[in-house]
Amino acid sequence: MLAAARDLFQEIGYDEATIRMVAELAGVSVGSVFTTFSGKAEILSQVMDDRLDGLYAELDQLVPHLRGPTVDRLRSIMAVHYGFETRRLRLFVAYISASYGWSPGEGVIPLGRNVRFQAMLRDTLRGGIERGEVRPDADIQTFIDVLLAAYIWNYRRASHEDADAQALIAQMDRQIGLLFEGVVAR
Repeated sequence: MLAAARDLFQEIGYDEATIRMVAELAGVSVGSVFTTFSGKAEILSQVMDDRLDGLYAELDQLVPHLRGPTVDRLRSIMAVHYGFETRRLRLFVAYISASYGWSPGEGVIPLGRNVRFQAMLRDTLRGGIERGEVRPDADIQTFIDVLLAAYIWNYRRASHEDADAQALIAQMDRQIGLLFEGVVAR
């Protein structure tokens, strides 16, 4: 069911897809979809959660080898993220869009609540503190919140201007540079 839903959301979009279409593509009854999931929002949430293994495999290969200034390490992490999500751009944009309409419910993982990714960013910034590149009194959580807000906001360019991964990465690089000015050690 999840593979069928993922492909359908990517192909025609989340809003246009129905539970009935997911069931037909998966070769199951509509009832069996509802036996497993409370609705379309939970299906999309699970589809998005399931794809994270692939993203973390890429990040886990990169992060141990990061060298250089903290600002460049952050840029590299975010570049991997954009590269990964733009492979199924329509699916990720659908997730962003749908998440703004979700009321908190069981089985739905809110956008931006990826604990492991936030920990990776937090560890990178803490390493910057240890190396003397980031102020010790920097508000790390606020930095991460603003970074993720910019990251998500940039997808409007992909959706409305057909910006590709490289354009999004270039924009994020500039934004990280600006954000980093607020935490850089002086």
